[in-house]
Amino acid sequence: MTADIIDGKALAADLRARIGAQVAAMRSTHGIVPGLAVVLVGDDPASAVYVRSKARATAEAGMQGFEHRLPADTPQETLLALVGRLNDDPAVNGILVQLPLPPHVDETAVINAIAPEKDVDGFTVLNAGRLATGQRAMVPCTPLGCLMLLRDRLGSLAGLDALVIGRSNIVGRPMAQLLLANDATVTVAHSRTRELPALCRRADIVVAAVGRPRFVQGDWIKPGATVIDVGINRTDAGLVGDVDFDAARRVAGAITPVPGGVGPMTIACLLANTLTAAARVNRLPEPDGLTA
Repeated sequence: MTADIIDGKALAADLRARIGAQVAAMRSTHGIVPGLAVVLVGDDPASAVYVRSKARATAEAGMQGFEHRLPADTPQETLLALVGRLNDDPAVNGILVQLPLPPHVDETAVINAIAPEKDVDGFTVLNAGRLATGQRAMVPCTPLGCLMLLRDRLGSLAGLDALVIGRSNIVGRPMAQLLLANDATVTVAHSRTRELPALCRRADIVVAAVGRPRFVQGDWIKPGATVIDVGINRTDAGLVGDVDFDAARRVAGAITPVPGGVGPMTIACLLANTLTAAARVNRLPEPDGLTA
C-alpha cells in the first residue's frame, strides 16, 4: 500500500480563490475591504521571504496590505506604539507581527498588545484561552490549516484517535484543542512522553510538530492512518519534515509532503482569518467555510 499524497498546494489554491470571491462580495455589497498589516523588525532572511509571500497573497485576494519594516535595533516602546496605532486604525482588520523578534524585545508583551479581534495569528493569551474553553476565537493559522486538510480528507473526525506530537503554543496545543472541538479523542505527546511509538501505532490521525527531522518513523504509523507533517527542517538533503516520509508513505493511508503540504495552507488561513476578522468587526455573517 502506498499512501495518498495530501496536496496542500491545491487545497490552499482553492481556499484562496474562495476567499477572493468573498472579499469581492464584501467590497461590492458593503463597501468594505479587509486589511492586513504585517510588521517586520530586523532583516532576518527567512522572515523577509515570509513577509513577501504574505504581501503577494494579500494583494491576490483583493485585500489591502500594510507593511511596516523596522530596524533590528528598534526599541520595544516604538514597536508597541506602532501596534497601538494599528489597533486604532479602522482600515486594519488583522495585525501580524513577524516572529522571531530581536532578543531585546519581549515577544509576549508585543503579541498581547495586539487587539484580540485583530490577532489573526491567534497568539494572544485571550484568543488562546477562548480556544481552550470552546469559545469563538481567532485560531492560529497552521493548526487551522491542518484541521482543514483533515476535514477535506476524512470528513467527520468524531471518534477518531488523534495523536499530536509537540506541545508548542503555536501548533501543538491549539491543534489539540481543535481536534477536541471536532470530537476526536486526543493525546498530546512531547519530549518526555514514554512509549511514543506505541501511541503512534494506535492513532488514526498523527500530527507531527516536534521540529526534529524525520523523527517519526515509518513503523510507528498505524496502517491506513492520516499523517499531517507540520515540520520544516533544513538539512543537507534539503527541506524535510518531522516524519520519515518515504517510510511512512508505505504504511499510511494519506500523508502531507514537505514542502507542499501544510505550508501553503498557513498563508491561506492567514487570509481566511483576516476576512473573518473584517466580518466580525462589521457584524456581518461569518465567512463560509473558513473557520474552525
